[in-house]
Amino acid sequence: MAFRGPKVWLWRWRRNPLKRRADTVEAWIVLGAWALTVLVGVTAGWAAARSVEDGLARERVEWRPVAGRLTEQAPGKASARQAASSGDRVWASVGWTGPDGSAHTGRVRVAPGSAAGTRVTVWTDRRGRLVTEPTTADQARVRAGLVGALAGVAAAAVPFAGARMVCGRLERRRVDQWDVDWAHFAALWGRPAG
Repeated sequence: MAFRGPKVWLWRWRRNPLKRRADTVEAWIVLGAWALTVLVGVTAGWAAARSVEDGLARERVEWRPVAGRLTEQAPGKASARQAASSGDRVWASVGWTGPDGSAHTGRVRVAPGSAAGTRVTVWTDRRGRLVTEPTTADQARVRAGLVGALAGVAAAAVPFAGARMVCGRLERRRVDQWDVDWAHFAALWGRPAG
């Protein structure tokens, strides 16, 4: 393991009689890796966030609320407290008419104990297929930001990890070269190496 002294800023760029060619190469690799890491991370994060936000905006435009009716009684018992809580929902069958006039059925979450024939709002796509309620613009921005940040960090990890591997190899080479040089000087001084 090489001796590590106090941290000196920009030491790779300073003049030093002990600095080798490998030190200069490593300095350029580190600089390039940081620039590439930032560029790749920002570009990938921005592209992913833009894609997610565009997709969610398209859903808000294309998906429509449609009035449907329960085709069966929802399981469970109805109570005033449960109806007020959106977390207490059960799956039940619902029927609705698509934009082309065709009848559709599907399963949605409703309040427990809802009677057959109860009117519910369902969301459908252009073809009349059942979908979830689209996100609001604020929810879409948050979701896009989170996905963009995750994609940016994941993409930036690739050049960062590659640079770390290259710098690790250079470090091992540099230590091996120091061992060779010390052995050479030890022989000149008449001392055994090691």
